[in-house]
Amino acid sequence: MKYDVVALGELLIDFTESGKSTSGMRLFEQNPGGAPANMLTALSHFGYKTAFIGKVGDDMHGRFLIETLENEGIDTSGVISDPGQFTTLAFVGLDEKGERTFSFSRKPGADTMLRSDELDRDILSSCKVFHFGSLSLTNEPSKSATLDAVRIAKDSGAVISYDPNYRASLWLDEKTAAEVMRSCVPLADVMKVSDEESFLLTGCSDFNLAADRLLAMGPKFVAVTLGSDGVLIAKKDRKERVDAFHVESIDTTGAGDSFWGGFLSCWLSYGVDIDEMTWDDLRNCARTANAVAALCVQKRGGIPAVPKKIEVEQFLQEH
Repeated sequence: MKYDVVALGELLIDFTESGKSTSGMRLFEQNPGGAPANMLTALSHFGYKTAFIGKVGDDMHGRFLIETLENEGIDTSGVISDPGQFTTLAFVGLDEKGERTFSFSRKPGADTMLRSDELDRDILSSCKVFHFGSLSLTNEPSKSATLDAVRIAKDSGAVISYDPNYRASLWLDEKTAAEVMRSCVPLADVMKVSDEESFLLTGCSDFNLAADRLLAMGPKFVAVTLGSDGVLIAKKDRKERVDAFHVESIDTTGAGDSFWGGFLSCWLSYGVDIDEMTWDDLRNCARTANAVAALCVQKRGGIPAVPKKIEVEQFLQEH
């Protein structure tokens, strides 16, 4: 295969709150991000060959994003630069714990305007893992393009990875979001979901039960991230929680994305199907992923906060 992991979805600017000006006004820092791009950055830092598929505007932000991906070693030949669209922007407010509030400039944004006929089928048919999220499912034509991309990759033998990344303001209502996001669970072989998203998708109020319901929909493996409480890793025959590393959080942007990139990186290093992984190996993948996320939240932004492999290895040695 030409690529280890290919991801499709949103590539955007996070304008992250970063202090105040001399006149007392809030300052926002231009950070490159988007969940699938954050995740690919972690994989690229671990030495894997990656490619991104998506759309940006032919503007200062779009050009900056493409340049950023290329600097991270991510193939951008599947990224469309559209002069007729604006690059999507997200303004990110932070509280004292680094937790976020979002305000999106996306009506529409370039990321939602990716069409099926613009998909690079050569990239999609030559990857070991294909990853997608749910932000590309909020609007047409990107929803149809995403589902077509999943089909092409799956037909070519790729493992399908899914992250239903819920942002309330981007959906018509919560019920619509849950229905659309849930409809894609059966397409996935492996998936990452937060505890709150697992409740939304399943109607459960307990993440252990939610994991069981998600697995019953088709995936072989589910990781339910629990914030400072770590992660629940689950297969049909067993579940286990792996503790997080406790660090001072500055900005949680990209934490779940970098976690999943770290997990997939570790899993790929074993060279076996997820079904063939021992629980010791899965536990090691989760611990590695927790380390990546712990380092990520100590910096602001998405892509700029994703740690290098050597940083992760050193962190694990010290903890």
